[in-house]
Amino acid sequence: MFLAKVEGSVVATKKEASMGGRKMLLLRPQYIDEKDPSKFKPAANTVVALDSLGAGVGELVLFCQGSSARLAPGMKDVPVDAVIIGIVDAVDVLGKEIFNARTK
Repeated sequence: MFLAKVEGSVVATKKEASMGGRKMLLLRPQYIDEKDPSKFKPAANTVVALDSLGAGVGELVLFCQGSSARLAPGMKDVPVDAVIIGIVDAVDVLGKEIFNARTK
């Protein structure tokens, strides 16, 4: 599993039939900053993931990739490599809260 910030959405009117009606979101993975572990550092890459939970732009989410993505409910027969599997409420690092969705 990985952490990422939802940065936008992806719209494809023509796609594999099994993906019809599924929302795709653009994610930017987040890493703990080595110099300051109280902050996240955005990755240089982005990932397109299917949203199975109703996440929105600006939210911090958990996602999985590869064969694990197809283990998410309803994804067994979908050609997917990344799926959002959680919307993050809070993150604690070394006993310090570095993210809280209620106070963001």
